[in-house]
Amino acid sequence: MFDLRPVVYVTGLLVAALGVTMLIPMGVDLFYGSSDWLAFLESSVITTLIGGSMALATANGVGKGLSIQQTFLLTTGVWVALPIFGAIPFLLSDIGVRPVDAFFEAMSGLTTTGATVLSGLDDMPKGLLFWRALMQWYGGIGIIVVAMVFLPELRVGGMQIFRSEAFDTMGKVLPRAAQIAGRISQIYLLLTVVCALLYAAVGLPPYEAIYHAMTTLSTGGFSSTDASFGAFQGVPEYVAAVFMILASLPFVRYIQLLSGTARPILRDSQIRTYLVIIFTITLMMTIYRVVANGDHLEHGFREGIFNVTSIISGTGYASVDYQLWGAFPVVVFFFLGLIGGCAGSTACSIKVFRYQLLFSSIKAQIRSIHSPHGLFTPRYAGRRVDDEVLSSVMGFFVFFVVTLGIVAVMLGMTGLDFTTSVSGAATAVANIGPGLGDIIGPAGNFGSLNDTAKWILALTMLIGRLELLAVYVLFTVKFWRG
Repeated sequence: MFDLRPVVYVTGLLVAALGVTMLIPMGVDLFYGSSDWLAFLESSVITTLIGGSMALATANGVGKGLSIQQTFLLTTGVWVALPIFGAIPFLLSDIGVRPVDAFFEAMSGLTTTGATVLSGLDDMPKGLLFWRALMQWYGGIGIIVVAMVFLPELRVGGMQIFRSEAFDTMGKVLPRAAQIAGRISQIYLLLTVVCALLYAAVGLPPYEAIYHAMTTLSTGGFSSTDASFGAFQGVPEYVAAVFMILASLPFVRYIQLLSGTARPILRDSQIRTYLVIIFTITLMMTIYRVVANGDHLEHGFREGIFNVTSIISGTGYASVDYQLWGAFPVVVFFFLGLIGGCAGSTACSIKVFRYQLLFSSIKAQIRSIHSPHGLFTPRYAGRRVDDEVLSSVMGFFVFFVVTLGIVAVMLGMTGLDFTTSVSGAATAVANIGPGLGDIIGPAGNFGSLNDTAKWILALTMLIGRLELLAVYVLFTVKFWRG
């Protein structure tokens, strides 16, 4: 049996830190004169005491590097523990949220999925709304650290191809995570501040500007209003599109850029491919809106680039109910959400680099069929791709499709219709946000779903956010045998 103390220690520290930051939305409630501040004070005390106790009780087990098993457990354990404690303010709030809804909302926030069970957001306490945004902001930082530090070392879904772009080697995971988290936090905070200032400059009130800057940079998509970004149509949509794109790019490139070299960000094939996809689909949507819907050019382009970027990045903002545009955009948006942004960003879903590796492998296979005696090797960014990486990527695609199918069937068994089941499964496993249909579409939410469906979706968000295999490996006998 391997030592669990380092895992519990780090998890306890993060839980305690989460508890301390609950004082921020408490301050927001006090500023706006809401009596709901007491819920955050109580939640902060409970969370900080439990997290601190976990860390103190296991502090004597820290000092060594983490093993592979401990790293897998830590990666998943943190993403289970934080939503549990993040749900406490919802339970103690005056609005009276049920446990399943509180956990769903917290999991959706920290995984930056953006699916919500809450309605009447315009009249909710400002502190509780701010807590939703804060959880997504934390989740954005957290997933970048996981993607840059843990997943490459754990060889999850082909992420090992980025090991050379990280900083050190296994056995130094914790100090390396702290080092990378520090650099990321500076960049992340800077982009959030700039985004908030630009939102304010184009007309958003200060609270809304800060709130939406946090949920934009995290590509989370929670909004403070039931109308989502439909309440801020116009120039703010352009600002949002720009920062959703920036948040979807690899943050290691920003670190390199600040270190004085712009070459990596300019030559990154993943970034180029991602931008080409966005602007190609945007052009298609603009032409479609102008020709088929009779929209004028600027409005068609604005709604096109905003919603395309929102879906592909996994942010999940909705400025309009794009289901009213017709069948073509709905189908495009469904598959667009299954692409995702770049690895090492706050974006979610399958990620662009995996499609690049998939098509490179297919190309090599086709060429080998044409020329049986030739030697054709899949390449990525000019480098030869190892069979281990390709096998990992192919495995990820298989697990993604299988997971989506199983979850869709499970949701159907709870009584949901076909569209809600399939799109709900897709939005959870890809961490996109809104689904399709009248219930969970861009004009609806997940509040009316039955409790069983909510638990299924909440757990699927966790699995999807941690790239599937990082969670599935915990259910193998060989893992627990060490």
